[in-house]
Amino acid sequence: MQSTVEKLATQLPPLIPREILFGNPERTSPRLSPDGKYLAYIAPDTQNVLQVWLRTIGEEGDRQLTADKKRGIRIFFWTYNADQLIYMQDSDGDENFHLYLVNIHSNIVRDLTPFQGVKAQPVDFDHNFPDQILVGMNLKDPQKFDVYRVNLNNGAVELDSENPGNIVSWTADADFQIRAATAATPDGGSDLLFRETTQGSWDTLRHWGPDDEGGAVSFSADNKTLYIEGCHDANAARLLALDLATREEKVIAEDSEYDVGGIVIHPTTRVIQAVSFYKDKQEWRVLDESIAADFKAIAQVRPGEFSISSRDLADKNWLVAYLTDDGPVYYYVYNRETKTSTFLFSNKPKLEGLQLASMQPVSFEARDGLTIHSYLTTPVGIPAKNLPTVLLVHGGPWARDTWGYDPQAQWLANRGYAVLQVNFRGSTGYGKAFVNAGNREWAGKMHDDLIDAVNWLVQQGISDPQKIAIMGGSYGGYATLVGLTFTPDVFACGVDIVGPSNLITLMQSIPPYWEPLKANFYHRVGNLEKEEEFLKTRSPLFFVDRIQKPLLIGQGANDPRVKEAESEQIVKAMQQAGKPVEYALYPDEGHGFARPENRLHFYAIAEEFLAKYLGGRCEPLGDIPGHSGVLNPSQN
Repeated sequence: MQSTVEKLATQLPPLIPREILFGNPERTSPRLSPDGKYLAYIAPDTQNVLQVWLRTIGEEGDRQLTADKKRGIRIFFWTYNADQLIYMQDSDGDENFHLYLVNIHSNIVRDLTPFQGVKAQPVDFDHNFPDQILVGMNLKDPQKFDVYRVNLNNGAVELDSENPGNIVSWTADADFQIRAATAATPDGGSDLLFRETTQGSWDTLRHWGPDDEGGAVSFSADNKTLYIEGCHDANAARLLALDLATREEKVIAEDSEYDVGGIVIHPTTRVIQAVSFYKDKQEWRVLDESIAADFKAIAQVRPGEFSISSRDLADKNWLVAYLTDDGPVYYYVYNRETKTSTFLFSNKPKLEGLQLASMQPVSFEARDGLTIHSYLTTPVGIPAKNLPTVLLVHGGPWARDTWGYDPQAQWLANRGYAVLQVNFRGSTGYGKAFVNAGNREWAGKMHDDLIDAVNWLVQQGISDPQKIAIMGGSYGGYATLVGLTFTPDVFACGVDIVGPSNLITLMQSIPPYWEPLKANFYHRVGNLEKEEEFLKTRSPLFFVDRIQKPLLIGQGANDPRVKEAESEQIVKAMQQAGKPVEYALYPDEGHGFARPENRLHFYAIAEEFLAKYLGGRCEPLGDIPGHSGVLNPSQN
């Protein structure tokens, strides 16, 4: 019997090559230099490796600044010395990032943090101190990040603030001194710390319990106010101004249901100008009247969501990114004096003109009455009726799916599948009651929400109940394994990318620098020291015998979060039990696939796998030069 997709294949748009969906962007992440003279962005070189490129504004001839050999650069930022920018890079996905300084005139690159096995993370940089950057590094102890002051002229690294052991984030004041911090506490909560001077002792301004969250945002220009986020005394996280003299808090922005999201702060005056709340889509709230006309002008340039990705120090030019659900990201330079926008480029021009699917916010009621928000993407050109379907589960789990262009959703919809992305309980952004409803519910009510989503799809007539797959990365990979073990009749197959199979070994092997966060993990998932049996009951590895449907697993060998052993052990157990499993291991990847060759390889395998068990369309596997994937390595 022909499947719905086979019957309607002629009505579907042409097959979009995976290369367009999962290959490198042509140009992305543009950033204006502080003096407004230059634009830097990320683009591939002749070897298709992502590099930082430079454009002198008003001149022709962009040029390549960096020469990364293999992995590609994905994170960079300008320093306040207009001749220098910094990019970050790790080694084959190990997440031990180094900070590299690039001189834009000489192209000379210098490793600012040349320490083996050490993870560096930028803490802050300040326009009044253009020759310095504050960097967190676990140089002295792998478990904790101290703050170092790095001189950008000579590379000198000096200890600035020592971590007592539990500080997880640092905040510099308007004089570029570390004077606030957030520290993890033994109850799984956190403390907001403050000190009058850098020589003074830390004072606790506020404690958040394990079911609350909060932290410092920034200091005001006069250092008298500390702006903080927190969900204390409310359901959703609010933006607050904390008077450091009186210790009184004043609400700046709040929403009863949604957490405060993006915060726009003026680059020199430190005034908080706008905040966003992410509902079904992003909603901006302007707080500083001086930019109200700018936000109004920007919103009219093109449809979709906008965000300010950078601005010059004079605050005359803003770089604005526009996100849509059915096309690339469009970048514009907005001039505040003329209130006009000039188009720069889109990140993937080849997406323009393609028949891409729209993403619709939907919601349904879970079995216990909780409202679950989701995003539904269905194929273009055919009715959304009785379709093969992929339940695409986000990672985290303390994260959320949002509206906008999603290459996985577009790929699946183009192949003929309906795609549902579920913000199950435990997802963030919807207030603390919703997050806390996920506590101790891995493979419990968090999974019930996914099954309720499947039932909703079937009740709506959207999905063929016999042809629903579950797929995801990280927690989404775990959810896939749970789907095939705890609810073996529901899904036709599963695709797990870097998902943990055993919560006990997952917790035993976390990176040392996650140690301060362990208490919160124990609170939200289960206590490794006291509840090993409970964690066992929530670990798919121990229920392999229940698996009935085929599974595909993708794993990075250098993953510091979900170690290779998490995939190896369930593959081995399934092979011994004679269960259908395919496994792809990437020796030069970590927690996900950064190299386009590896992404293209894995999605090619996944596409063939889904076509086999769901009946969707499939672009031939083809030859993918340069990938490192090893198929079924444990069988070799």
